Amino acid sequence: MTVLPIRMFDDPLLRAVASPVHDFDRELRRLVKTLTATMRAGAGRAGLAAPQVGEAVRVVVYAYDGKAGHLVNPRLELSERRVTADEACLSAPGVWWPLERSYMVTARGRDMFGKPVTVRALGILARVLQHEVDHLDGVLFSDHLEESERARFLAEALPAG
Repeated sequence: MTVLPIRMFDDPLLRAVASPVHDFDRELRRLVKTLTATMRAGAGRAGLAAPQVGEAVRVVVYAYDGKAGHLVNPRLELSERRVTADEACLSAPGVWWPLERSYMVTARGRDMFGKPVTVRALGILARVLQHEVDHLDGVLFSDHLEESERARFLAEALPAG
């Protein structure tokens, strides 16, 4: 299976809102398999969104702590309980930053065949799903940081020049 390069944090495509998927066809199944292969190609990778490989559609893949899968056109229901933990992004390699997120999510969407899927996640997997769905909305995790923290993060995440 093909492993694609991951777009970096300053790529304008990461700021675009991804389009909903309407066709659950062979091309979508190929994309899900390619995203999964790309996610698994590196150590510590727990999730990947289609825009991170240049595909502006609403598809994410995830694998953490024995739970793995994909969601097409995901919608999240967030718990009120929030926790702060270090977070990273494949589009900003090597940079970790503390970020508050909901501790639990219920993610609803479809699989690559169009069948309904519900994923209930706690802790790190909940964080992964929130992070990846943010990518579908053109939101980078640094957008959740206070302005001074965001400036410090971007100084570390973006190459000089």
